[in-house]
Amino acid sequence: MSAAIRDAAARLAAASETPRLDAELLMAHALGVSREAILLGGAGDAVPADYAALVARRAGGEPLAYITGRRAFWTIELAVAPGVLIPRPDSETLIEAAVAHFGAAGPARVIDLGTGSGALLLAALDEWPRATGLGVDRSAAALTIATANAARLGLADRAAFQEGDWADGVDERFDLILCNPPYIESDAVLPRDVAEHEPASALFAGADGLDDYRRLAPQIARLLAPGGIGCIEIGAMQGSAVRGLMEAEGLATALKTDLAGHDRCVTVQTR
Repeated sequence: MSAAIRDAAARLAAASETPRLDAELLMAHALGVSREAILLGGAGDAVPADYAALVARRAGGEPLAYITGRRAFWTIELAVAPGVLIPRPDSETLIEAAVAHFGAAGPARVIDLGTGSGALLLAALDEWPRATGLGVDRSAAALTIATANAARLGLADRAAFQEGDWADGVDERFDLILCNPPYIESDAVLPRDVAEHEPASALFAGADGLDDYRRLAPQIARLLAPGGIGCIEIGAMQGSAVRGLMEAEGLATALKTDLAGHDRCVTVQTR
């Protein structure tokens, strides 16, 4: 097995920044065990018959999360599939900002605009067991995946999902607003596994990447309850522009950085 993983890692070097990790995770997936079992030698020596096909898919640029159907995020593991954006560790910055604001008490009501797989909403509900929330997405396929994730995580009784175009038709106020909108410029060049496999509708937002923020700013202002906070993901160079859009709606803003030190989240509060 170690030779098969070594060979796979060599093959994946051109397609992945983490070829050895990808090779190990694909082996674990093929065997139906954890990566830890692979590392500790508790998975035996046999190489599954379908391992080579899995490696070929990854070498061809297919994202690892779509191949395994799983992605860890915050304290939960999500099912993902083509049609939803793959959750990134950078997006955990939004949950970190919310935790810093609410502490252990948490929000009562949460909304996740553009929920996709349900990552942000379900991470928040897992963090605060007394909270309830709403996930909104315009993609019916994404909502099917998010609803299934909520059920699998035991959160279906606290998470509702509805199809919609951002917050159109939502008239409630929320203590916590979470949103990871499309924010990539329409002519940007992306890595192959992103450009060829993840949904363009979840990535691109006009010539300057700000189209959706322009729509979201007035909606967030009306949705945010007094004392609450909105946590909105941004591109690393968009902090000033997005803060300006939010402040024009009378909101107070601040910036939060991700683990790499890049601007990643604009927080908004009522003045």
